[in-house]
Amino acid sequence: MRIGRYTERGSGESWCGVRIGETVVSLPGAGAGAGLAIPDDTAELFGGWRWRRKAEMAVEYAEETGTGLHSLDDLERLAPVSNPEKVVCVGLNYRDHAEEGGHPIPDSPALFSKFPTAVTGPGATIEWDPDLTEKVDYEAELVAVIGREARRVSEEEALDYVAGFTIGNDVSARDLQHGDGQWVRGKSLDTFAPIGPEVVTADEVCDPEDLAIWAELNGERLQDSSTSNFIFGIDELVSFCSHAFTLTPGDLLFTGTPPGVGVYREPPVLLGEGDEVTVGVEGLGELTNTCAFDD
Repeated sequence: MRIGRYTERGSGESWCGVRIGETVVSLPGAGAGAGLAIPDDTAELFGGWRWRRKAEMAVEYAEETGTGLHSLDDLERLAPVSNPEKVVCVGLNYRDHAEEGGHPIPDSPALFSKFPTAVTGPGATIEWDPDLTEKVDYEAELVAVIGREARRVSEEEALDYVAGFTIGNDVSARDLQHGDGQWVRGKSLDTFAPIGPEVVTADEVCDPEDLAIWAELNGERLQDSSTSNFIFGIDELVSFCSHAFTLTPGDLLFTGTPPGVGVYREPPVLLGEGDEVTVGVEGLGELTNTCAFDD
């Protein structure tokens, strides 16, 4: 299933839905018709008992009765997860990305975080104050979305705690990141964590560690790699995180970026007002955002 968050244009109310081609099934709407209580929020959905089966039943009911069906053209797509408790990120998780920056290959995952207020959705604008930062960069990432509370889980069990996968752009203010001596501010400006367009459930992703991943700036491909180049696999990352802190449904795990980021190119290629950046992951689709100054 491809689970996203949507709103009817002008309504102001959002809900989670399953996209099937150019049609979206409202899970709360179809679920109510089928006698199922399904929340509007995806994180709450993932934390519920037998959520996959409930979502499947809602889709079956919608397809049989027409209840809760919407044309994608009539909807606005939102971030598929709106209120994660945590946005956990992994630095230097592609060997060749570590090498392009002159960093040693890490012996264990290097974690940092972005504030949840950085999360925004597909088609949204990435905004920043040019007086605050002059070096804004893109980073294509595969994002794992947690589906069950995970605390001290083994690597063998770790993937059972993943609800699905989405696309992320770990937007980074390089001058703040490198100037502060730690990364939180440079990574956490509002709108600096676009995700989407949907969460593709884990059962539909055959091998998350063998997916093409790329980034394009104004149509020019600047990152082009595969998640097969991970240093640490998703099972290792989920287990590693869970031994330090509890992961909860809806938490986002950005799994690192491949080589080709703007700051290390010769000459550097950084984001500017009016730019369009697209991140793609094989089987998940594409996430496109435009850039603008917030001044």
